[in-house]
Amino acid sequence: MNASAERIAAVRRFNRFYTRRIGALEDRYLHSSFSLTEARVLFELAHRERTSASALVSDLVLDPGYLSRMLRAFGRRGLVTRSVSPEDRRTSVLALTARGRQAFARLDTTARREIGAMLKAVPRTSQGRLVGAMRTIEASLEPESAPGRVTLRTHRPGDMGWVVERHGALYWEEYGWDERFEALVASIVAKFIEHLDAERERCWIAELDGERVGSVFCVRQSDTIAKLRLLLVEPSARGHGIGKRLVDECIAFARSAGYRELVLWTNDVLVAARRIYERAGFTLVKTERHTSFGKRLVGETWRIRLG
Repeated sequence: MNASAERIAAVRRFNRFYTRRIGALEDRYLHSSFSLTEARVLFELAHRERTSASALVSDLVLDPGYLSRMLRAFGRRGLVTRSVSPEDRRTSVLALTARGRQAFARLDTTARREIGAMLKAVPRTSQGRLVGAMRTIEASLEPESAPGRVTLRTHRPGDMGWVVERHGALYWEEYGWDERFEALVASIVAKFIEHLDAERERCWIAELDGERVGSVFCVRQSDTIAKLRLLLVEPSARGHGIGKRLVDECIAFARSAGYRELVLWTNDVLVAARRIYERAGFTLVKTERHTSFGKRLVGETWRIRLG
């Protein structure tokens, strides 16, 4: 499908804004003696154990002649060394010298300071959405890029508000559910906190590179039955297997806590979540039509035996 003129204009407008915002239009990057491209090459050399000019040309989509001239200039300044590859004597291995690493360290420190100042001007509640939007752009334009580091942890102060807000916003954006769903989520997390049985109930928060991107709860329904609730994965973090990890963690905890069954309630429009439940071993045991959150829905009860 061809992109509309409006969308093309929007991308161009964002490109103009962002290149100006990060200083890409300046002759020298971050007021250093390096251009933006030179700084990027230094970054790659600093973060690769071994590399070659041909690898840099391919990965950074650079003109070979331009990169060759740049590397010669780096060599004259004592920033880069070349050595013969032990695997292929026709190939030169590139590495930063001590002076080169010092030059990169100064650039890196300045960049971190500049980005920190930029983020400081953004309300803390909006910083996660800003970074998430950047991840969405990256994943959309380069879907095969390496995944970030995913970690699961138990909840801490501030997480419950995030769970409520993200459920309310995402389910409105993706399914059109109104504020009554957000109210339901708020009641669930309030009950969880007020009556928490730490031995038999748990909340997990998924983080991607340190940012909250998912949640799931395991709560007590009876002495023998636990309930999985509030599974969520941010759109920007989908494709990393986070939903599966959260569900697997919930199942393992429910089993170790001594429950005989784990149940959940969902709706048939939540196709991706239903697929995760089915692959984890849940069985659909009941369906019912209902009107909730401003929509006509088909509710579903799923169950997995833990014996």
